[in-house]
Amino acid sequence: MREEKSSQEKSFKRFFKKRWAYPAVYLASAAIILTGVIWFQNSGEQATDQLDEVTEQSNREFSGEPAVEVNRSLENFVMPVADVDSAVIKMQFYDNDMDKAEQEAAIVVYNNQYHPNTGIAIGANDDEEFNVIASLSGEVITVKEDSLLGNVIEINHDNGIVTQYQSIKNIQVKAGDMVEQGDTIATAGTSQFNEKAGVHVHFEIRKDGVPVNPLDYFDKPLSALEEVDPGDSGKNNAGTDATKDDSATEEDESKTEDEESTNNESSDEEDETSNEEEKDEDSSTEDNDSSTNTTETSNS
Repeated sequence: MREEKSSQEKSFKRFFKKRWAYPAVYLASAAIILTGVIWFQNSGEQATDQLDEVTEQSNREFSGEPAVEVNRSLENFVMPVADVDSAVIKMQFYDNDMDKAEQEAAIVVYNNQYHPNTGIAIGANDDEEFNVIASLSGEVITVKEDSLLGNVIEINHDNGIVTQYQSIKNIQVKAGDMVEQGDTIATAGTSQFNEKAGVHVHFEIRKDGVPVNPLDYFDKPLSALEEVDPGDSGKNNAGTDATKDDSATEEDESKTEDEESTNNESSDEEDETSNEEEKDEDSSTEDNDSSTNTTETSNS
């Protein structure tokens, strides 16, 4: 056994004594290492190719759906005018918390009827026309020509929130269009309903169909309005209150007319009674005269 081990050791020593032995060992080691590196590279490239295929397939599957930007919910309501510095509020939103003078200034008079203003009328300080922009990104759901209101655009912002633009012309959008905040949608104009405001845009913000005061939400995000219940604010019942007032006024007028009619009928009845009494008195007088004449004749 010892002789075999010694012979093997001698053969290894003879092998390494040769000049080409160490270079051969180095080359073989380098080849093994290089082979391992190439194998790992190929496996990594294969995994990358598979990931690219999955990504491309996902893009193909969802390419037909409209992209929704996450930051849209973080947008703040802005005044629907391109030049805010030149904007003037010509008529305020009718608010039940206002004093009487402010409420009177927020009422639109049309055709001898009083209508609480459900938005704000915005004009320019030079009374010239100006571009009307989208206050918030969303989908155009209504574009309507209306000579009384001066045309109407409505933009939906989800969660029951809609912005409305009236008294406009040169409309540049159509129903179904997606608009970004700040996009020009029309030009300010006039309306028959609120001629007193002149050139302006009537702007409304509605939550679940109920108008809220736009001035309360400018420079605030959409989320500030999403959880609000307009019915509990007490600020959006102006139309209802006005209707009640009108009804009360009509009832009072009706009562007054009924009372006047009753008074007139009573007066007529009294006149008729008086006339009948006068006739009876005249008849009685005539009978007395006749009796007197008869008595005088008999005496003669």
